[in-house]
Amino acid sequence: MLLCLGLSYAHTPVEVRERVAVPASHLAHALQALVQLPDVDEAVIVSTCNRMEIYASSPAPSAAIAQIDSWLRHRFDLSPDIDFFHHHREDAARHLFSLASGLDSMVLGETEIFGQIKDAYAAAHAAGTTARLLNKLFQESFRIGKSVRHNTQIQRGSTSVGSVAVELAEKIFGDLRDSHVMLLGAGDMSRRCAQSLQSRGAKGIIVSNRSHQRAVELAQEMNGRAISFDEWPAHTAQVDIIISSTAAPHTVIHPEQVLPSLRRRRGRPLFIIDIAVPRDVDPLIHNIEGVYLYDIDALEALASETRQRRQNEIARCLAIIEEQLQASPLFQPHPLHHPTRPSLPDPI
Repeated sequence: MLLCLGLSYAHTPVEVRERVAVPASHLAHALQALVQLPDVDEAVIVSTCNRMEIYASSPAPSAAIAQIDSWLRHRFDLSPDIDFFHHHREDAARHLFSLASGLDSMVLGETEIFGQIKDAYAAAHAAGTTARLLNKLFQESFRIGKSVRHNTQIQRGSTSVGSVAVELAEKIFGDLRDSHVMLLGAGDMSRRCAQSLQSRGAKGIIVSNRSHQRAVELAQEMNGRAISFDEWPAHTAQVDIIISSTAAPHTVIHPEQVLPSLRRRRGRPLFIIDIAVPRDVDPLIHNIEGVYLYDIDALEALASETRQRRQNEIARCLAIIEEQLQASPLFQPHPLHHPTRPSLPDPI
């Protein structure tokens, strides 16, 4: 039987989500540990900045949920008051289909989540922790996610965390054409931020990344400037906005790196938007006068405004998902039940 268990931005703050984040380098080990649990046959972990969810198949779902819950609490040293949501059968599939369609994201209709789900499935497939049930489930989620996006206008407006971060900067400063921005990190999230900033005419973009070559490549695309990662603190006096989205497992921006630049800023405020999970910015930064820190949870208000404007589109999306769910062979009278893991084609 299909089940899922996890937590998300909707009920869990970032300080908890960052503790249970599973980096890509640890996914295979975590997946193998999950399928070693007595009642877990298959497993996929979807771990993003806004959620950590485990999809599994089991002949004894109640026992499997208890085992996964215990495994998570032990692995991440979680207190008993942290609650995981869980779904079974059609409800678990419905949740994944909604997720792949961008309906369960902080930013309604966001595009990143579709790729993140595909990457999560590919990692599980490579680790040998999927069989027929989860393979069929995730293939259907990709098809349904594409159908929802193609047949509705759910992606109109801001559809990524990065673009909402830029909207927040625009609300703070008004016109971004007189603003200078520094991006820490050169991954997809930073790229989307840079594209949004460029479309709004930001005067200057500085890119800094652990891999300097990636910073150079992104800076060239954006007509910006790349600096080495150990140089970024010296440039904080020159910028108005720092948007940080590195893949570091720990904070990379600390008060002692920002304080020396404040005297040279002559009273100009510094806004820092941290869209990384685990967080890039030490929360103590918020206590510095003239420095304003927003983490990923602060984007929820903007995302909620978008959601309210799209209620009609949400209804259309849900109708498509429900129609596809009812037609799915996964939940016909004879459910799939294959505890072995046969040889399978590569995931799409």
